[in-house]
Amino acid sequence: MFYTYLRSLLVFLIWAANGNIHYHHRDKLLSKNDNYILVAPHRTLWDPIFLAFAARPKQFIFMAKKELFKNRAFGWWIRMCGAFPIDRNNPGTDAIRYPVKMLKNGDRSLVMFPSGSRHSSNLKGGVAVIAKTAKVKIMPAAYAGPNSIKGLLKHDRIDVTFGNPIDISDIKRMNDEGVEEVAQRIEKEFAQIDAEVAHFKDNQRPSWWSLIYRIPAMVIVVIVLVLTYIFSWFASFVWQPEKHRDKKLK
Repeated sequence: MFYTYLRSLLVFLIWAANGNIHYHHRDKLLSKNDNYILVAPHRTLWDPIFLAFAARPKQFIFMAKKELFKNRAFGWWIRMCGAFPIDRNNPGTDAIRYPVKMLKNGDRSLVMFPSGSRHSSNLKGGVAVIAKTAKVKIMPAAYAGPNSIKGLLKHDRIDVTFGNPIDISDIKRMNDEGVEEVAQRIEKEFAQIDAEVAHFKDNQRPSWWSLIYRIPAMVIVVIVLVLTYIFSWFASFVWQPEKHRDKKLK
């Protein structure tokens, strides 16, 4: 419930700030009853929000760097939304075991950015190992649009596009060759998505008169977000999201 609430609230905030958002090929998404790994290039701070919203009603878990959990309220907030901490310098076995367990036994899929940090194009092997171990497909997607607050406020166009599901069941072993094959399949889908997006981009922006209703909407959402943050701080003392989530899997 909190996941759906916060996802919708954040997307509404970005819509109020931008108002020029387009979603493509949602029909390619796998059934909501099937778990999968949603992968995309990590291009901005808010692309996870758009990806999770575009793939609704499916809910997701997210890998997030451990530094994001240091703030008590924000850490509880993102845990409630399915994020789990990863030490990027020393990921350990939990970086594989936990998402595999969730994909096999839970009802949430996994969002991963196989290139790791933002703007990187170096695909890492974690997505291949997790997908193979959990026996799930990989769903490629991509965000294209502004990566700065200024771009959002200028109403630069945003496109979220899905590619074709990737089945890796034919790859017998996830050795170096197997991981490389998965990376090539993902890179191929990313390239096709970006090529398609380049064709339907245009310079149309929402009319400035729309600010009459979008600015008040944005102010209201910001107030609600602040209240939600305060609530999260207090709730973090009485509710442990991961503990209750693990009970459901037993």
